[in-house]
Amino acid sequence: MTKDLTRGNPLKLILLFTIPALIGNVFQQLYSMVDSVIVGRFVSLEGLAAVGASGPVTFMVIMSVIGLTNGFAVITAQRFGAGDAKGVRSSVVTSLILCGIMTVIITGIGLFTVTPLLKVMNTPEEIFHDAWLYSVIIYCGFIATIYYNMMSSIIRALGDSKTPLYFLIFSSVLNVIVDLILILVFHMGVAGAAYATVFAQLISAIVCTIYAFKNYEIIKLTKEDMVFDWSLAWEHLKIGFPMAMQGVITGVGIIVFQAVLNGFGAAAIAAYTAASKVEILITQAVASLGLTMSTYCGQNYGAGRMDRIRQGIRCSVWMGVVASLLIGALMIFGGRASTMLFLSEPTEEVLEYAATYLRTIGFFQIPLTILFIFRNSLQGLGDGMTPLMGGIGELVARILIVLTLPATMGYLGICFASPMAWIFADIPLVGKYIWMMRKYKKKERWEAKA
Repeated sequence: MTKDLTRGNPLKLILLFTIPALIGNVFQQLYSMVDSVIVGRFVSLEGLAAVGASGPVTFMVIMSVIGLTNGFAVITAQRFGAGDAKGVRSSVVTSLILCGIMTVIITGIGLFTVTPLLKVMNTPEEIFHDAWLYSVIIYCGFIATIYYNMMSSIIRALGDSKTPLYFLIFSSVLNVIVDLILILVFHMGVAGAAYATVFAQLISAIVCTIYAFKNYEIIKLTKEDMVFDWSLAWEHLKIGFPMAMQGVITGVGIIVFQAVLNGFGAAAIAAYTAASKVEILITQAVASLGLTMSTYCGQNYGAGRMDRIRQGIRCSVWMGVVASLLIGALMIFGGRASTMLFLSEPTEEVLEYAATYLRTIGFFQIPLTILFIFRNSLQGLGDGMTPLMGGIGELVARILIVLTLPATMGYLGICFASPMAWIFADIPLVGKYIWMMRKYKKKERWEAKA
């Protein structure tokens, strides 16, 4: 079931790997999307606003978890590309132990900071309790989130993007069922949506872990493999920690964004919540392409195939540009209709807020695609610091925009925050890649002369 991405046509390999990853990511987004749809339709507008207000708080931690686990899996992919089976198993053991340690740390920090963060964001009083409750329940279930993402990342590092898809479909369906039971039958409101998410991820994490160790020969662990190597742990942390910090930095920017947005009232919060769910869902095509490039570059870097990395990135950029144009068109012309999915009786004010946001970001999908491709590619090459610098640029741009433009442009000013952040983040990422490729070409010419 593993797939060697160091051999074969790069375009075909990337496309075939991306399709299952795309479908899987779409189902993964259904976790939060289903919560929003069911809460918005069967609880209240305020309930949907509460889920949206808690979003930046939980997003920051979830993104740090995803960054951490993807970073650890880069080492696994590099060892796999190099044909080092023992190194793959050592990487898996190290990753799982580090995840256990990080679960305790991240959960503690999350629970300690949830109340002050919601206050800093000026969360309206009428939705504060539900936003707090939703966040706390999600935090308490992070052990399921981190281990599920770790096992999925390991499986993808071995070149298998299909198996994580099957578990995502299973967990998404389970989440919908439990959501409906807890909200419609037991009337648990926002808390029911949070419990359903945690329960679905916990079951998926357990089943995915059992399946992986039973069916992938290369990661079947022996007693000799069960050793924690501090030097290897540091190697994992050198990539995983900057990627986790990138998630934190992005989250801080979104918290500042949410604080300004909250000043526009519950209607704007609910509209942005619905619009952002649409955005996340339909941009999964380029997000999945980026995820593919992390594994592709990791394996080929481990095999010493810089020529294939260059070919693969060129192919991914062309595919990404085409996808970006289609995504942008959907946002610009279909944004208003798509947000109606989240509310049973949306007001004109809510629909206009949502449509304005989607129309604005629809014109900037190519910078977002460049961000996904080059950030993940550099991470696959073992460079965790440049993506972190890109994240800092993204944070600075987002904060500057949300603290200045809304004063003169109102809600429309907020909508420009993400596009400007993407452009600022692209600058160091593309610059570093060009520098690396020029350095490689000089080395090629020198070796040819020798």
